[in-house]
Amino acid sequence: MRYAFVGLGHRAQMYVDALLGDWSDTGAIAALCDPNRTRLAYYLDRIGRRSRDRVPCFAPEEFGKMLELADAVVVATVDAAHARYVVAALDAGKDVVVEKPLCTTAADCAAIIEAAERSTGRLVVTFNYRYSPRNSAVRRLLAGGAIGEVTSVHFDWALDTIHGADYFRRWHRDKANSGGLLVHKATHHFDLVNWWLADAAASVYAQTSLRFYGAGNARARGLTGRPARARNAPGLGTDPFLLDLSADPRLKRLYLDAEHEDGYIRDQDVFGEGITIDDNMSVLVRYEGGALLTYSLNAHAPAEGYRAVFNGTAGRLELDVVERAWTPPHAAIDPTASGKEHAAGASERLVLHRHWHEPEEIEIGRGAGAHGGGDALLLNDVFRGPSDDPLARQAGYRAGVASVMIGVSADRSAATGAPVALTAGGTRWVDGDAG
Repeated sequence: MRYAFVGLGHRAQMYVDALLGDWSDTGAIAALCDPNRTRLAYYLDRIGRRSRDRVPCFAPEEFGKMLELADAVVVATVDAAHARYVVAALDAGKDVVVEKPLCTTAADCAAIIEAAERSTGRLVVTFNYRYSPRNSAVRRLLAGGAIGEVTSVHFDWALDTIHGADYFRRWHRDKANSGGLLVHKATHHFDLVNWWLADAAASVYAQTSLRFYGAGNARARGLTGRPARARNAPGLGTDPFLLDLSADPRLKRLYLDAEHEDGYIRDQDVFGEGITIDDNMSVLVRYEGGALLTYSLNAHAPAEGYRAVFNGTAGRLELDVVERAWTPPHAAIDPTASGKEHAAGASERLVLHRHWHEPEEIEIGRGAGAHGGGDALLLNDVFRGPSDDPLARQAGYRAGVASVMIGVSADRSAATGAPVALTAGGTRWVDGDAG
């Protein structure tokens, strides 16, 4: 397979490195597309160290020409541009691998559905959280009837002031780019619930607010005189909300060294002007099968992790995950110190409560690598094709649309104050195939 890449930010690197490493037998990198020549040079250097072949580069307006060199396209652009490239690639008969979220609007969902249904190409949405051993264990237990029929789900997700803050300093802070966190981030979480329950959302009601980040909140708390960005700011090195891009060679090359070309500032102040996304979100979803989901997302917590609780006719299942127990101030200043894989205090616990039985702690397996070995399983599905997986972890366009539409509907509900009924032209948006 010949793979072309469009969008060369940091997320593209996982797929590039896979094709240069353990998955090199499955295909080759045939072309790169990005408007920024500095970022193109970064990836050309990375590829050049492991390959003798010179990879051709294209500007976004040359995307159609680039498709002539490819069998498949990896889309890792700004979220709002996903649909443009996904539809063009599908219409050219190419396979597509797209980062979540699939897209950011209902109109883009409709365009992708039409393109996928008329194309000979296959579309994969990379929902890596499905492959995490703990989340797979939940799916296995629910599908096996461990708590009977699920009646309700409580899902609480906390992003800390390292991870959560980062959405408010980069392009995600503008809803026109990302769709807001109910689309960009929560699409992961809504997809998990859809997949866990093997069900589709019927209606959505939501409330959201911006309470911590942004210039107005900063002024209300007396945080005045903030710098517009971290670079050369007086507080750089001591203020935990100022990201030092120069401390990480990769971020420096991809963004700091590249900003003169396109004006993209990666280290904007999280308490600055221009933020149009929210940092507190509460969502109520009724599923077609009758289950109720209460979901919350907070983007300024002192710790990071999530709790998912399932109530059923035969019992209750509780998953508690601590990804980072606390946020040391130096971790935000130095990007190299912010990883979660081996963070102090990290833990996970899955407990099954059956009626009339003592609680049973379920052992969660763990593999090597990121997300408990889940990333490797995802890359196998992406580059080697879907296996005979009883958990149906590979996600196609139907799953991508289903998760986006919950986020889009929740955003609409929050704006109007009214619940939103989800319809899909009579189609039940449950992922049971690769699209």
